[in-house]
Amino acid sequence: MAEQDQPLLTEGEGDGAGAAEPQGPVLDIDMIISRLLSYKEKPGKQVNLPESQIRQLCAKSRELFLSQPMLLELEAPLVICGDLHGQYEDLLRYFDKVGYPPNTNFLFLGDYVDRGKMSLETVCLILAYKMKYPESIFMLRGNHESASINRIYGFYDECKRRYSIKLWKTFTDCFNCLPLVALVEEKILCMHGGLSPDLHDLNQIKELERPLEVPDSGLVCDLLWSDPDMV
Repeated sequence: MAEQDQPLLTEGEGDGAGAAEPQGPVLDIDMIISRLLSYKEKPGKQVNLPESQIRQLCAKSRELFLSQPMLLELEAPLVICGDLHGQYEDLLRYFDKVGYPPNTNFLFLGDYVDRGKMSLETVCLILAYKMKYPESIFMLRGNHESASINRIYGFYDECKRRYSIKLWKTFTDCFNCLPLVALVEEKILCMHGGLSPDLHDLNQIKELERPLEVPDSGLVCDLLWSDPDMV
């Protein structure tokens, strides 16, 4: 489905986020998915995963994002999903309605966190499915996958309250490596925000280097923030 086949980073592999990421227990993707889906048995109750598993999930996801291009070239059929903003029940209802991976392919356009009360569950389930089915789930970065934004709008506080500031920083390292744009069937250009007057060639997107912090202006800022002035 993607521009090129990507290696699946499996549960039994060790840490791989770089020297800054400490060693820990092996990543158990199936356990993470199972526990997150168990929410449906007790709706309204937060799912508390081991922090070490979340950190490993972020580290491995970061590696996988970096192995894929900044401009994803995808094939149909796939379901394109917009902002979730921590609305975990909405995500589960969405999966129930259109199908779960790998039976249904997805492109998420970002803004997984902030505002809603269950940002951790929301982003962790999508990351876990991305790790388990890397050619079925694709994730783009939204403007809220930025430390300067989710520091204010809820995700930082959720991480601090439920786990630690250190975990929030681990998510930041992961978010800084998300791709920005997807091209579906060479016809549909998808991004979280909109087009930029600085964009003249798609190669400009391909050449962007990661990890990437979002600047206050320019191409990257526009791709994440721009809204049309008129229809």
